[in-house]
Amino acid sequence: MRPVPLLIVGSGGFARETAEAVRAGAADPAAGALRVIGLLDDDPSRHGAQVDGLPVLGPSDAVADHPEARVVVCTGSPADYGSRRRIVERLDLAAERWATVVHPAAALAPSTRLGAGTVVLAAVVTTTSMVVGDHVAVMPAVVLTHDDQVGPFATFGAGVRLGGGVTVESGAYLGAGAVVRERLTIGAGALVGMGSVVIRDVPPGEVWAGVPARRLREAAGRT
Repeated sequence: MRPVPLLIVGSGGFARETAEAVRAGAADPAAGALRVIGLLDDDPSRHGAQVDGLPVLGPSDAVADHPEARVVVCTGSPADYGSRRRIVERLDLAAERWATVVHPAAALAPSTRLGAGTVVLAAVVTTTSMVVGDHVAVMPAVVLTHDDQVGPFATFGAGVRLGGGVTVESGAYLGAGAVVRERLTIGAGALVGMGSVVIRDVPPGEVWAGVPARRLREAAGRT
C-alpha cells in the first residue's frame, strides 16, 4: 500500500521533529504509512523556502489545494501554546482529514486511545487504560501511566512524567521534565514550568513552576 500523503502545518521545531518522525517510519494507526509532501506556514516570508529538505507550500489554508492529503498541526511554543487550537478551529476540516502520527520507537499499550491530530514522538511510553484527546503534542520520552486522561490540545514537553490517574485538561502545557503526582488535575490552559514537581492540583489558566510547584501568575499564550 502506498503511503498516505501528509501536510504538516508549521515549520518550526515541532513540525520538523514530526517530519523526521515520519521519515523514521511514523505511521497513522488507522491509515498506515505516511509521506510528508510539504509544510504550511502562515508567515509569507517562509513560502517557497525549503526546511530540512521539505518545501513550504503556502499558508495553512492551502490544505484545500491538497484534498488527498491528511493534515497535522504542529505549532505551539510556550509563548503561544493556544495556536494549535486556533488553527484547527479555523481550518474546520472533516474528521477524516486529520492524521494521527506515532513514532515507531514509541511504546504504547494496546489499551491507549489516541485522538485525531495527535503526534507521539520517540521513546514515549504509555502503560494501561490511557485516553489522549485530539491534537495533543507528546514530545520524546514522555511517560503516561495508568488511567491518565489527557484533553484535546494539551502539550507535553520532552521527559514529562505523569503518575497514575492524572487528568490534564484541554490546552494545558507541561514543560520539559515536569513531574506530576498521581490523581492530580492540571487545569485547562494551565502552564507547568520545566522541571517542576507538581504535588497539588493546578487551577485552569495559571502558570505554576518550581519544586514543589507553586503559582506564579495567570497564563498568557493559551487562547
